[in-house]
Amino acid sequence: MRLDKIEGRFVPSEDGKCAVAHRGMVSTAFPAATEAGVEMLRKGGNAVDAACAAAFALGVCEPQASGLGGQSHAILHFQGKTIAIDGSSRVPSLAHLDQISDSRELVKGYRATTVPSTPAVLGYLHFRYGSLDWQEVLKPAIQIASEGYAITQLQHNLQKRELNYFLKTPGRSGAQYFLKDGKQPYDVGDLFKQPDLARLLEKIAWHGIKAFYTGAVAKQIDDDMRQNDGFLRTEDLAHIPWPVERKPLHRNYRSVKVFTCPPPSAGRTLLLTLQVLKYLPPHLLRERDPKSFHFIAEAFRKALLNHKERPFDPNVYPQLPDDKKLLSSSYAKKLSASICDVIDSTLPLSDIFPIQNDTTHLSVMDNQGNAIGITQSIELVYGSKVAAAGLGFLYNNYMSSLEFKDPSHPYYLRPNAIPWSSVAPIICFYRDKLWLVAGSPGSARIFSTMSQFLFNIIDSSMPISSAMTHPRFHCSVGGTLSIEAERFPAEVLDYLQSVGYKMDLREPYSFYLGAVHAVLKCQTSEQFQGVAEIRRDGLAGGI
Repeated sequence: MRLDKIEGRFVPSEDGKCAVAHRGMVSTAFPAATEAGVEMLRKGGNAVDAACAAAFALGVCEPQASGLGGQSHAILHFQGKTIAIDGSSRVPSLAHLDQISDSRELVKGYRATTVPSTPAVLGYLHFRYGSLDWQEVLKPAIQIASEGYAITQLQHNLQKRELNYFLKTPGRSGAQYFLKDGKQPYDVGDLFKQPDLARLLEKIAWHGIKAFYTGAVAKQIDDDMRQNDGFLRTEDLAHIPWPVERKPLHRNYRSVKVFTCPPPSAGRTLLLTLQVLKYLPPHLLRERDPKSFHFIAEAFRKALLNHKERPFDPNVYPQLPDDKKLLSSSYAKKLSASICDVIDSTLPLSDIFPIQNDTTHLSVMDNQGNAIGITQSIELVYGSKVAAAGLGFLYNNYMSSLEFKDPSHPYYLRPNAIPWSSVAPIICFYRDKLWLVAGSPGSARIFSTMSQFLFNIIDSSMPISSAMTHPRFHCSVGGTLSIEAERFPAEVLDYLQSVGYKMDLREPYSFYLGAVHAVLKCQTSEQFQGVAEIRRDGLAGGI
């Protein structure tokens, strides 16, 4: 690893995807959200103030991926201490399986939503760690919702893709809020205003987060759910899903210490992947050797299977997990040694855990030594496809992320249960100094996206700008290899198919393969460097 090359070869870009600053940096998936965070830094706020402002703004201008109706997890380094923030949502009290006749009810519609946790997480973060006035933090999101923003090509494409789901959902409340005239996708460049959401955000700004979970707003949500046969009630909202501070997991990858979120997040899967990859010589990760891609793909399969076979809810089974064993060098070495010249046929060869969700991630650092990464989601693209009447936000569909066949499963669907999570935001330290905060959306593909981002930096000494744009692939447990076909040599594709993978050829810079948003504090200069994923709409920016 050459720190001088990683930091010295970084080049800012005219499109704002790659940026440098000297007093703090923000990277998000939408320009207005990045500017909201930067504005907080300009006003003297810290990284948490900036992150909360950016997160609220993302809920307004990136509604396909997050919002007040979703859930959020975070990794935080504040005043020298690193903390994982478990912001799991909760299953409503009326949601018993004997009330559900068809599991498809858990994917779309009013019955698919859990108790939203994003407002509680952002409110807690600001109360506990923020420094600016609460109303100041909410101001950018309110302004964007009131004055509107221009619909992007990505949003137009996603509205077009999800159109039938919007229109087939009873009541079409999501369509009425998020489609043009409630019937068709907005055109690129159309100004999209959200007055109902602006009024709700103003209420939260003036009266605090409890205004979302109690009083008139909770009554509106309750009435909406009763009218549409949903499960959510005022009692569920009043039992506010405040986040839980947990001890983060960490392991060394080469000379870098990587901190990430423990269960119910999927940081363990990411760290296990990195532990296995340590047994591949760095030069093979630098070279585009077909066999090295096979080794990486098998590492993805084994790590993901461990995640699925060893589910763990820390609220239910605190005595069970043994992360020291699962993340030990000896266990990783055993998994590494089990990789042979062809695809491992002892692993499942069918995709038993198909997932296609959407999420968003933001990363922030300030000049006070603080850093935070927040990954927030409403699960599927545009969530449950239904919106809260008179309030303007989409309900999530996290009920679909619970187990509904095996009652012994820690994520079995029962009142107050929490859903599975695939998020794995990271904070990295070089020689015990804060160095990098990063994360990605992408559901089950998050850990593979982040693994590739990290080993491209650490093993190939790439600047974060190059690591973000580098070709990506993912391998499912069942051996389906999703790969940006045109960006890999033909001999790599031929070899991978010859050793047994089912090839899922994706377009260049595929939306499917994650979206890295990262900020780096240079050790060789006074700069901050930031990157915002080329596959999404965002920007990096700082002061």
